[in-house]
Amino acid sequence: MLKKIYLSPLGYVISLIQNILAFVQQPFMVYGFHNKVQKRFMKLTRISSSTKILSTGRLDIEDNVWIGHYCLLDASNGIEIGKGVQTGPFVSIFSHSSHISIRLLGENYLQSDERIGYVDGKVVIGEYSFIGTSSVIFPGVTIGKGCLIKAGSVVVKSIPDFSIVTGNPAVVTGNVLDMDEKYFHDEIVQKNYFDREIIEKWINKNKRKDDANTIS
Repeated sequence: MLKKIYLSPLGYVISLIQNILAFVQQPFMVYGFHNKVQKRFMKLTRISSSTKILSTGRLDIEDNVWIGHYCLLDASNGIEIGKGVQTGPFVSIFSHSSHISIRLLGENYLQSDERIGYVDGKVVIGEYSFIGTSSVIFPGVTIGKGCLIKAGSVVVKSIPDFSIVTGNPAVVTGNVLDMDEKYFHDEIVQKNYFDREIIEKWINKNKRKDDANTIS
């Protein structure tokens, strides 16, 4: 019956209504976030309307952060996100996991005062790191500044600054500074690069090389 209606001239109207509803319900970027931890309004932070946040009172986000569509931020045990961090869509960040405890305690899980096997831990993401599409970050993980987490990575342990990581479980495969260095000659990059110490070290290193070449 429904098929006959849709294939009739009325189907055009049905299709139009469905397309309008789909347009209205599309996710969009919400500008600004009230950080309840710092009691500050982060004007330049943008979080998709489709992102689900658990325990907003424990979500500490700095300014100029981008959280993509259909992400999950479980801040029940705390999430700290540094300035300039970006995520792709479908990223999940967990600060707790109960799957072991539920097996161990069975039907008594909800009533138990001591949840044996329960995993919890604050997640920290350093400034200007990028979390690729469909990545998962586990409880207790700290991701250093300037890191690149490639799409689909499952991060189960902490990652040092400037790391490139990929895989399940994610492993360090490179360093973003090796990728960025070819741009360091550009004056605009030298003026704006997020880590002034890195740029100043690079400039000083190259100045010493130039001085040595001049002397020789």
